[in-house]
Amino acid sequence: MSRKIYALLSLLLVATFVLAACGAPATEAPAAPAAEQPAAEAPVAEAPAVEEPAAEKVVITWWHISTAEDHKAVWQKLADEYVAANPNVTIEITVLENEAFKTKLTTVMQSGEPPDIFQSWGGGTMNEYANAGLLKDITAELDADGGAWRNTFGAGALGVYSYDGKAYGAPWDMGMVGFWYNKALFAEAGIDAPPTTWAELLEDVKALKAAGITPIALGEGDKWPGAFWWEYLAVRIGGKPAFDAASNRSGAFTDPAFVQAGEKLLELMALEPFQAGYLGATYGDQATAVGNRKAAMELMGQWAPAVQKDNSEDKLGLGEDLGFFPFPMVEGGAGGQFDALGGGNGFAVGKNASPEAVDFLKYLTRAESQVALAEIGVAIPVVAGGEAGLSDPLLITLQQSLAKAEYFQLYYDQYLPPAMGSVVNDSVQGIFAETLTPEQAAQVVEDSAMQELK
Repeated sequence: MSRKIYALLSLLLVATFVLAACGAPATEAPAAPAAEQPAAEAPVAEAPAVEEPAAEKVVITWWHISTAEDHKAVWQKLADEYVAANPNVTIEITVLENEAFKTKLTTVMQSGEPPDIFQSWGGGTMNEYANAGLLKDITAELDADGGAWRNTFGAGALGVYSYDGKAYGAPWDMGMVGFWYNKALFAEAGIDAPPTTWAELLEDVKALKAAGITPIALGEGDKWPGAFWWEYLAVRIGGKPAFDAASNRSGAFTDPAFVQAGEKLLELMALEPFQAGYLGATYGDQATAVGNRKAAMELMGQWAPAVQKDNSEDKLGLGEDLGFFPFPMVEGGAGGQFDALGGGNGFAVGKNASPEAVDFLKYLTRAESQVALAEIGVAIPVVAGGEAGLSDPLLITLQQSLAKAEYFQLYYDQYLPPAMGSVVNDSVQGIFAETLTPEQAAQVVEDSAMQELK
């Protein structure tokens, strides 16, 4: 055997030992004779890089009702940003006018195929969809990472999109009813600060009357403006437990909180605080009276300043004389100081929504998205940091109050079945017209609840 062959066999033998050693110290191979060194081994080709598998393609269907061009543009921009960061995702957007949306949504819900994300106002209709198994429970996502997503919301606003302890959506815009008042007329009547209690409100009404000023404008011909009074008083007197018990049928709308709400209205009415003809007046008349400085205040939602301005003779409204304060506390009531009555907008999640769809909803409700919506006047932010998009000091005050609400009560005619909502409005009008006692009005509402709430 030649020395060259011997050398090659020796090298192969050493390699075998090395491979079999399983971590034992390598044995140094004997050197080949200088005269006949073995040829250099050919370089070993590198293994091809292993590519990560492409993310599965996902389509998100999203329906919203923001039809104004600038509103649509912001929503489209947010969708484009999300897709750019998640190339496997395609977002199919459907924009519908409010009534067309309701009609089309009813149709797809009947087919059992809801969109992944769609406009919702929370409350009764959303609860019915949840009961029917048409919505996705996103409680776990809200609570992930120590509740990082949940904790960005005010508890009251987020609660509107929860039912039976589970979350089925999230808000992106919430407003509240409160008092919009003329600071100059308050000063003229010697009122230094807005009232914080029901007793103080009654005293301020007396002071305004004594100064020859109509204290409160009300368009009770439209019914719903007066319903705000009864509903807010029930919120202040009974708090969340009273409404929950009445609506889930463990209690009733004849329970003390609702009767007492009517009795408080009678206390106010005894002072004759409203403008002449208020029982036949419309909401437009109500806003006009305040905007033209003919009444000192009105109880209304966040849209009030704009309507006052549009309805005023000079189209300027109250300007710097306009102020805002929350509904006063009722002495001895169970409601919290910042508990709120109102409504707004949100998105519910369809039962077949992918994890990406829920993540997209999270993106839509992050602070930066809220700022973009607030800057164009389409939303009052519901998450911490979103208020940076607001510039109107009064809306900032409203938003700050709303953010503190532990309990947010949707308007009754939005939370309850439509037929029952109409009964509430009619019954409260009966109190204002003094054709129904507080007890009778509460009983009429309860009779409707027995039929409509199962």
